[in-house]
Amino acid sequence: QVQLVESGGGSVQAGGSLRLSCLASGNIYRRACMGWFRQAPGKERGGVAAIASAGSTAYADSVKGRFTISKENAKNTLYLQMNSLKPEDAAVYYCAALYLGVVDCDLGSRWDRQVLYNSWGQGTQVTVSS
Repeated sequence: QVQLVESGGGSVQAGGSLRLSCLASGNIYRRACMGWFRQAPGKERGGVAAIASAGSTAYADSVKGRFTISKENAKNTLYLQMNSLKPEDAAVYYCAALYLGVVDCDLGSRWDRQVLYNSWGQGTQVTVSS
């Protein structure tokens, strides 16, 4: 079981920025699919962004142009750069991974299907005040 630990959450004013990080316990990021999901109080958890092992990315419409997902394989770390934050972005943010071992991973249009990911972090809180 791969362990994922998120960090970088906090409280910001609307229009501000945060960068979230997700550190994996093992050297798995090179061939893993990775994603960010978020859950606001009383709401279902939904997809924010994802990145395939080869580097292709996908984003929810609500964050396109404002958020950027990236990774540094040598550091086993996934990032989510969040700019122009809105009160609607307030949520607990989770990172998730799907590691296929010897084969590369690319979920394509299925990137936001949570059941496909088999490793999850504990989440980091993001609050945005107006």
